[in-house]
Amino acid sequence: MNKLKIVVVAYHDISPFLLSIPCEIFSEPLTKPDLRQFDLRVCSIEEYPIRTRTGFLLHTQHTLAELEDADIIIIPAWRNPNEIPPQALLDSLRRAEQRGALLVAICLGAYVLAAAGILDGRAATTHWMMAEHFALRYPQVRSNFNVLYVEDGKLLTSAGSAAGIDCCLHLLRQLQGSEAANRLARLMVVPPHRQGGQAQFIEQPVRPAVKNDHFSSLRDWLIAHLDQTHSLDDMAERACMSRRNFTRQFRKTTGTTPSQWLLDQRLLLARQLLESGDLQIEAIAEKSGFGTPLSLRQHFKRTYGTSPSMYRKEFAN
Repeated sequence: MNKLKIVVVAYHDISPFLLSIPCEIFSEPLTKPDLRQFDLRVCSIEEYPIRTRTGFLLHTQHTLAELEDADIIIIPAWRNPNEIPPQALLDSLRRAEQRGALLVAICLGAYVLAAAGILDGRAATTHWMMAEHFALRYPQVRSNFNVLYVEDGKLLTSAGSAAGIDCCLHLLRQLQGSEAANRLARLMVVPPHRQGGQAQFIEQPVRPAVKNDHFSSLRDWLIAHLDQTHSLDDMAERACMSRRNFTRQFRKTTGTTPSQWLLDQRLLLARQLLESGDLQIEAIAEKSGFGTPLSLRQHFKRTYGTSPSMYRKEFAN
């Protein structure tokens, strides 16, 4: 059985951690000889030795030419989202896509594929912190920032750093089966498959409001009374506006609807309570205005891709 040639792209100021992810996962010796083996190579797209972000140097004998016959190409992030990658790299990636190679981008590596035009019209993700920047720069990409990784045909993109592990384990599972992927995950002491997506890691999911706008006092009052029921008519009346005008002006000011803003605030409070205390789920549902644990779980799962209990396990102080 021929080995799959996997090429990992290296460049100056690369993160050693991100570079190590595919190297660890696809160079691990396997116990079953009948499984597809890998020919893993790290190639430099610039003059070597490669200078890492932490200061030490990496030596590799492989160059950009390795991409020309690679079965899988992995780009472990990119050093600067405002820097267009070298044209030679972009051209090589376009040729690789045209001949059917599988392309994988970890974290900000999505910027490289997007710069090459490979992600146009395709689903992709990157680190949540760069979501707005990425979406503005590459509006033609069908961005999804609520997931750990996205697969679209022969394209795989992952979210922030550790999500690269999830992405590469997913790829290993496809290439060698669940048993091999689970075995390696146990050796690495990581979960074979994490629940949820990167939405649960975002520090502030609610769009910041304009200070001292017409709705400031209303929003402050609503935040102080999230445990109460607030209908659209009640909010419009408190703002001394008609329902229609209130809805229009609120969206113009905050960028979202009153009901969505209220839901975001309730979810944010629920997260804070889950992280910082030991309140029962029933009490958290009541304090955050969801009323019942079922309603809290449904909204939490829909937004963050995980349950309140699992979130507490991961993030409780």
